[in-house]
Amino acid sequence: MHEPNVVGDWLEYDEYAGLRVRVHRLEQSEPPRGRDDAAEGLTYFCLRVTVENRGAAHSTIHLEDGQIDVRLGSDGESAFIDWRNSQFIEGFDVYPLRRATAVLYAAGPEACLGQVDVQIQLRVDDDWAARRLWTGGIGLYEGSGAPQPGAAHDGLARQVSNFLRDQAEEGTA
Repeated sequence: MHEPNVVGDWLEYDEYAGLRVRVHRLEQSEPPRGRDDAAEGLTYFCLRVTVENRGAAHSTIHLEDGQIDVRLGSDGESAFIDWRNSQFIEGFDVYPLRRATAVLYAAGPEACLGQVDVQIQLRVDDDWAARRLWTGGIGLYEGSGAPQPGAAHDGLARQVSNFLRDQAEEGTA
């Protein structure tokens, strides 16, 4: 992984023509089937991972438990993943101009939800794609790179946006 993507950004896979993925809709949300007892005292949040096929042929997609890793806060603590409430993509054929979405419910200390890192390793037609990372946080505008009104001026999304802009400028100089 060279640099993180911001939550909401699409990432196209070079090795799979027309296939792209994004992590989006990172928001505080209670799970539909009730809280897991192991998440006592933690704040629940939800995120979606969408795989879209813009290629000419279909691909069989797998995005199951163990292929999504969620880390919280500046120390990268592991989030509690609620497997019972989450919905994964298990061997689904994504045809051209179609999408498939996984919905993941997780929980963590509320103080750590301002920085959420999500690492995805997609399996396509029984081959493993490279791991990719998205970064964001609860309360940040998705994919905007700008902080929400009232948020700290140097929020995580702004830091990532500045980093990516600096990298692009160095590459053209």
